[in-house]
This record gives sequence, structure tokens and C-alpha cells, in this order.
Amino acid sequence: MLLLNPPLLAAACFIIAILYVYRCVTSPLRSLPGPRTSLFSSWVLKYREFRADRTRYVHHLHQRYGLVVRIAPNEVSFASLEGVKEIYGSGGSGYDKTEFYNLFTVYGRRTMFSTLNKEDHARRKRVLADRYANSNILKSNSLDGIRERSRRFVERCSRHVGGGVDLFICLHDYAFDCVTHHLFHPYGSDSLRDPKDEEIMKQVTFDDSLQNRLVQYYNPTLHGIIGSVLSLFSKPRQTPLADDLVISATAKTGPAQFTLLSRMQDKNYNMTQIDMAAECLDHMAAGIDTTGDALCFLMWQISQPGSLHVQERLREELLTNPESSFDKLPYLDAVVSEGLRCFPAIPMSLPRYVPPGGRTIDGYFIPEGTIVSCQAYSAHRIDEAVFPQPDTFNPDRWLQEAGELDRKRLFFAFASGGRGCVGKHLALAEMKILLRDVYSRFVTVPDSSMTAEDMEMSDQLISSQPRGTKCLLRLVPLDGRERYL
Repeated sequence: MLLLNPPLLAAACFIIAILYVYRCVTSPLRSLPGPRTSLFSSWVLKYREFRADRTRYVHHLHQRYGLVVRIAPNEVSFASLEGVKEIYGSGGSGYDKTEFYNLFTVYGRRTMFSTLNKEDHARRKRVLADRYANSNILKSNSLDGIRERSRRFVERCSRHVGGGVDLFICLHDYAFDCVTHHLFHPYGSDSLRDPKDEEIMKQVTFDDSLQNRLVQYYNPTLHGIIGSVLSLFSKPRQTPLADDLVISATAKTGPAQFTLLSRMQDKNYNMTQIDMAAECLDHMAAGIDTTGDALCFLMWQISQPGSLHVQERLREELLTNPESSFDKLPYLDAVVSEGLRCFPAIPMSLPRYVPPGGRTIDGYFIPEGTIVSCQAYSAHRIDEAVFPQPDTFNPDRWLQEAGELDRKRLFFAFASGGRGCVGKHLALAEMKILLRDVYSRFVTVPDSSMTAEDMEMSDQLISSQPRGTKCLLRLVPLDGRERYL
């Protein structure tokens, strides 16, 4: 009847609009800094997400409004040490995750990454964390595998000396081969040498499902109605080749002792094959994207004319200390830290729910159920007392004693707290070993076909990659650099 009575329908809509506006203007978040539109609507934020530009948009808001910004009617972003500590470290594991992480379930299973509450996460972490401990990463069988794949990377790139090589592809191959070695050796990939395995990597890396997955997150009902049409413009995430790899590997017995699969196959943990496959696929995709993208952005940066002095100093340390362990080289560590500060592999927000009763964060009371987050991109830039000249790539900042504790506390490249990145030590080992092998042998310079726009950051839900999905560099041997440079 309401639909047949236009005046009554208009009155009902008017009352609903008035109530909505009243609720917004009386919200506890009204006193927080932020654009006025964010008090009433999240459409600007969603629009930026669909354009793969959320991170830079939120960072722009922090630059304008400060360390605390209301970015949507029920969402607040923090870029402060206090925010990082409270949201991600409170109680050891921080606040519970939001339903955003439902997008990362695999085979209908929740993995360690996609579990929402702290208790479920802690139980799964007790099973898996041992294999990512630094003591396990530094075991000879584990490290020898990374070193061997780094040598394969150098061999492959050496075939292109004098011309450009697409490091975006090669570095993601390297990350793929390293992570599958750690997950289920000897059943891992060899994409640096086998084109069939490289196709698996490309299927995971060249994912084009951003808009599709965002519609699924924000409006599952609408996604169910228009999903088939939407897939014509933005494909759902599908990785059948990767599925075949992990399902086949987890069905096998006798993986190397240092691997994650070896741990999960322990009968004490009672994990089904599909649970093991889901966990492996999740870790594999994360390991490819994060390490591959971080190395790509870092090597591009230190190949720029203004950063060649960084290469020279790094090379001097590497050639002067050929017998030193990769984790005992201060300048290499500084270069990697600065690369992850400027180009964090996961630069965007990591959303959490404020617990029951609400919390006071950075002097503002935030009611329970509010979505709060920090993003590494802003945490690494906003506080210029901690990171002076934040947009300048400067590894020397990590070698200074003054401010060292604050820098480490605000370093958010691997998140923090009990739900921080479990693969941190593996990623650092992969990055440092490869950088050592490359810059002990080569100078890298940009290929003339590359533009700055090609290397702009593009948000991909929980990772980033160059907008052009390519990174062409020339690798020049040290003994012949005069001929090429």
C-alpha cells in the first residue's frame, strides 16, 4: 500500500533521511578531524578503493587533518604510535578483525590470516609459527634453498645483459619459488626455469578481481544478483593452476622437515588435507605478492640516478665482507628497512573492530563496533619528528642512534603485535640474499622505455604493485659498466 501512496512514501523517506542525518550529527565520531562528507557517507572512500587509490587518499587526509582522521561514518584511521600500539598490540594481539577478511577465506576455510577473533588465530598460530621462526629460517636446508633460487635468478637475468629485463616477472618468480620451497619442498615450483610454473605465478600475480571482490564485500546480495555480469568487466579471483599445485603437494608425504607442510601433517594437530591446502595457498599468494612487490619497488628506487650512491655504498659493503652472513651487514639492513618504509608490501589499512565498551585512542573516545585501522604508508611518513623528509629515500636514517627506538616502534611494514606478519623473517632473508647476489655482480639502471607512471603504486586489496605491472631494468656487469653506463 505504501508504494501506491506517493505522499506517504515521500513522507516516510523524508523521516528516514532526517533520522539518518540526526544519527550522523550526534555520532561520537563527529568531533574527530576529517572531511565533513565522511560524517555522512563512505562513498568517497569506496570510490577511491574501486580506483585502487585508497592508500594515497587516506594518506592525503592524514596530511590535511593529522594523526587521527575520520574517513567514513563508522571508520577512523590512525597514523600514530599510540594508534598502532592500541589497535594491534592491546592485549597482545590487538582488536578483532572485521568481515573484510572474509574475502581471504580459501576453499571455504578460514586460514590463520582470515580468522577474525584473537582466540581462533592464536590456536592456528601455535601450529604454524614454529616454521616461520628465525631459528628455522636460518637452518641450512632452508637457507640453501633460498640461495639456490637467488642463483637461478642471477643466471636468468644474466642472459639479458646489455638489454632490459622485466624484474617484475623475475622477482615474482623468485618469490614464488622461495615460498613454495618453504611450504612443501621438494614439491615446490621452479618458475625461474620452467615456463609452466611461471604461468602459475602469473595467474596469482596478475589478478584482476579488485572491483569484483569489493562489491562482494560491501554488498553480498547485489554481488549475488549481478555477479555473472560483473565478471565480464572484473573477473572473480580464480587460480586453478595454483589450486592444482597446492592440492597435489599437500596430498604427498615426506616433505622436508623445515617445511610448513611437515608441521601441519603432524597428527597431533589433526588438520585435514583441505585445511592444509587452504593455508598453503594463502601463504603462497602472500609470499609471492609481498616479497616480489617490495623487491621490485626497492630495486627500481636504487636504480634511479639520484640513488646510485646507495648502490655504490651497498656494493662496497658486500664486496668488502664476502664471508659475512647476510643478516650481519648494517648497510644492507638499512637499505632493506628504508625500502620497506617507503614501499611497504602491504601499505594499506588493516581494519579492526573496537571491542565492547569502546576505547580511548590518541585522546579520542571511539565507541565499540567502530572500524579502526592504521596503514603502513602513513605511519612511515606522517610523524616527521621520527622520519624527517619522509618522502626522501635515505637508508642512512636507519644507521643513526638518535631516534632509533621511535623508528622501530613506528615501523609497520610487517604490521605489529600478535597478529603481525608471521613470514617476516622469511621475507627478510629472501630480500637480503637476492640483493647481495645482484649488487655484488651488477649495476642496475632503468630501461629507457620505463616511465614514472609505470611504477606508481596500485592498491590490490591487501597488497600493492606497480600500476604498469612491469619493471624494466638493465643489469650491467661490474667489469663492463663503463661500456653501458
